[in-house]
Amino acid sequence: MTSKDPYEILGVPRNATQDDIKRAYRRLAKEYHPDRNPGNKAAERRFKEVQAAYEVLGDPQRRAEYDRFGAGGPAPEFRTWTTRGAGSFEDIAFDFGSLGDLTGIFEQFFRRSSPRVREAGPRKLRPRGPNIEHEILITFDEALRGTTREIILSTQDQSRRSERIEVRIPAGVRDGQLIRVRGQGQEGPGGRGDLMIRCRVQPHPFFRREGLDLLLDLPLTFAEATLGTRVEIPTPNGPALVTVPAGTSSGTKLRLRGRGVQDGRSGQHGDLLAVVRIATPKNLSPRARQLLEELDRELAQRPRADWPV
Repeated sequence: MTSKDPYEILGVPRNATQDDIKRAYRRLAKEYHPDRNPGNKAAERRFKEVQAAYEVLGDPQRRAEYDRFGAGGPAPEFRTWTTRGAGSFEDIAFDFGSLGDLTGIFEQFFRRSSPRVREAGPRKLRPRGPNIEHEILITFDEALRGTTREIILSTQDQSRRSERIEVRIPAGVRDGQLIRVRGQGQEGPGGRGDLMIRCRVQPHPFFRREGLDLLLDLPLTFAEATLGTRVEIPTPNGPALVTVPAGTSSGTKLRLRGRGVQDGRSGQHGDLLAVVRIATPKNLSPRARQLLEELDRELAQRPRADWPV
């Protein structure tokens, strides 16, 4: 196999963004996929090259190490990386033990090994233990702001000891979202698996969530919605005034920008949407009924005038 640079294989410059690399990989993988090229050995080989190149460049950390210790550079500390995609490439081993020869990199990537125990020179990469899933219940406010929980796990050995782990729940976590705590799962030949924390968020008495936006029903009287008003409403960060324009209809959403959920990773804020709900009076006094009937005649509204019936 000739020496090839992963940037050349994917057809991207060395300063390409991760999105550029991903787009190039998807285009080439689709073009040379064995399902689209049955019996074409050249396409199959090209497909494997594309997979190998993306295994290096698709991960920012591996890409940085390749850029630093590329052809002709010093060899980094030995490690083995493997593909984790679906299909028959799951058991391909990729040895970064010698970056001075790119031919060796790709030859080692295509070397088949056992799906569970991979040979890498004198060392073996053994499978880690199973992951553990643990469910926790948090309040709506804790989900918005982030919190910590102490998890108590029982060990799997004969000692039956308990292990206490403090887990940080990031701000903006969604109901059902999984939080991964690496290296806190069950023991295995290659070390411990991960602890997967599934967050269950209690409903809030006023707010409900849609993505990063919070929705709040805003009850208004008929007069308030018709004439317009200013209303103080609750928000996650304290009360705020919202202006209701005159003639506001039921179902109208009044937006308070930046008062919604903050994404714990990106820092992006959603909005708070106050949804107008006009409160219709149920028990009318004779005088109130008379006034409403007079008002209806005075307004002479025909909201269904364009109906065919």
